[in-house]
Amino acid sequence: MRRTCYVLIISLFMFASSISAALAADGKFLTLCYHNVVDDQAQQGSENVTTGKLIEQLSWLQHEGYQAISIDDLLAARDGRRPLPEKAVLLTFDDGYESFYTRVYPILLAFHFPAVIGLVDSWMANGIGANGQPGESVQYGEEKMPREAFLTWAQVREMVGSGLVEVASHSHALHEGIIANPQGNKEPAEVTSGYDASTNSYEIPVAYKQRLLADAATSAQVITKETGRAPRSMIWPYGAYNQLGIMIQNNYGMPITLSLDDGFGSIDKLMAVPRYLVNGDPDLGDYVSDMRKLGKPRPMRVIQVDLDYVYDPDPAQMARNVDKLVERVYEMKISAVFLQAFADPEGSGLARALYFPNRYLPMRADLFNRVAWQLRNRAHVKVFGWLPVLSFDFGRNINQIETWNPNTNQTEMDPNPKAYHRASPFDPAARNGIIGIYEDLARLAPIDGLLFHDDAVMSDFEDASPYALGAYQAAGFPPSIQVIRSDPALMAKWTKFKTDALISFTEELANHARIFRSPLLTVRDIYAPVVLEGRDQEWFAQNYDAFLAAYDYTAIMAMPEMENVPEDEAESWMQQLVVAASRRPNGLTKTIFELQSVDWRKTAVDEDRSLPTERLGAQMRYLASQGALNFGYYPDDFVTNTPDAGLLHKDFSLQTYPYVP
Repeated sequence: MRRTCYVLIISLFMFASSISAALAADGKFLTLCYHNVVDDQAQQGSENVTTGKLIEQLSWLQHEGYQAISIDDLLAARDGRRPLPEKAVLLTFDDGYESFYTRVYPILLAFHFPAVIGLVDSWMANGIGANGQPGESVQYGEEKMPREAFLTWAQVREMVGSGLVEVASHSHALHEGIIANPQGNKEPAEVTSGYDASTNSYEIPVAYKQRLLADAATSAQVITKETGRAPRSMIWPYGAYNQLGIMIQNNYGMPITLSLDDGFGSIDKLMAVPRYLVNGDPDLGDYVSDMRKLGKPRPMRVIQVDLDYVYDPDPAQMARNVDKLVERVYEMKISAVFLQAFADPEGSGLARALYFPNRYLPMRADLFNRVAWQLRNRAHVKVFGWLPVLSFDFGRNINQIETWNPNTNQTEMDPNPKAYHRASPFDPAARNGIIGIYEDLARLAPIDGLLFHDDAVMSDFEDASPYALGAYQAAGFPPSIQVIRSDPALMAKWTKFKTDALISFTEELANHARIFRSPLLTVRDIYAPVVLEGRDQEWFAQNYDAFLAAYDYTAIMAMPEMENVPEDEAESWMQQLVVAASRRPNGLTKTIFELQSVDWRKTAVDEDRSLPTERLGAQMRYLASQGALNFGYYPDDFVTNTPDAGLLHKDFSLQTYPYVP
């Protein structure tokens, strides 16, 4: 027993040291998120913490030298008036439970710890923000709670008067879910354009923005009138936010907003402060262990899924397909799904229709939102919207990428039938259409990130379209590919110009999507030869180092069969990819090795193109043995269980990865 206690003490000390090191950097701080505090374990809900555990956790923080800070401290540090203490912690309590006054406030007084309380003013009793009287109920998620479960303004004013408690907006009335798709899923009101079944239509952007503006104005007005102090921070309901919401809150005097993102806060990034959600009434060891993992890179295990496999003209069958996919992903215990948002039943890579409502292309089915929401909430994975960058069929009014033919000295469409049919990224009309598609996806779907498809390429003879030649001339190049190619130095500069132009365009797409959906991770596909052979940048306008700098993840298409690598050389070929990643700073943590589960070289209709699951598992084991942290595969066929999820589980599932429950 003594040895067990000794080990626990040593472990907690090591955990504390790890957290301290993370906070030692200037301007870093830890933020904790609590909800209801109860005395009786029988009352324990998923987000509740018992009074005894709260005291234990705050005592541990105090013993380890943590200093509780206030909103004043954050703003002073941001403005350079005084630095944060080395081990700074911000305490926040969401939803305005009455227990904050009866249980938490006395504890704060005893410790002399400041805290922030997030109030939904429409839930409050005895004030101008109240919708009703005591004895009535409040709609809290899917259940109703008595209004007496929440604070009164008189209690709030008393606590604010102590100088220890500051009120944050938790919205006026947006802490709820609203109908987000024809299938009836409810999603966070703050970031959702509502669906109206009576008109079969979605809330338009102007109406959505006006709803956010009205809610922010009311919340700020009510809190100011009831407490005498304007709110300076916003706690996002459900942790859901976007750049539009941040801008609106800033305009109403709230420069600090608090999310539920993973990691530590920083005084130079107060617009969406990460918070550690304390729930499940954790023991002290689990509490400290979870905080130890904050901000650390976690392994990515990802599958890339064609929604074309899910779509069916029969709605009942399509619903069964959705369930089957979600159940499969749940059993896999992975971290992410790259989900196809465009229809491509022919496998050409060209988007002629989409799986979400939009302003530019036909919609094959309003399916993406439903599947993404189910995957996030039932399978507990992040969902990345997978779209082309250039391969959209906008019709004849959009300039396509053209190829210069050295034999004829003429420009023409790419004669290679396997080449992607791409719009020119230098055509303003094409850019506007593609930007609009990405905006519509983010506005109407709950995504965690974007996967930029491998169509964002330009060869050493592209782009020769009129808009492209004009862009080259504006950048100081001759408006002739023939002249550019005749000068090696100019050729190298031109290759970099195109590489940078495609990166800049994808960053612009992500920024437009972030208006409606944040945080938003980015992943971009890169061809393996570009990583292994530098000259291939000329052929693709891709650069591994530039991708690592620009995106959260770079997905190397580590597909030996696609690159015609002999089977007995596949391991050494993959080893070269891992070595190339390991030689870059953060290369292994920011690289996803994407394997193939089918052999696309087989083209006969009756041929089985699936590769053996055992081979795929062996490749995963080998990548992990070489130090690869992140890997996945494409495609996943949930209909035929290809690859075999049961066989793959031990090599692929996060349950087999150390320190991941």
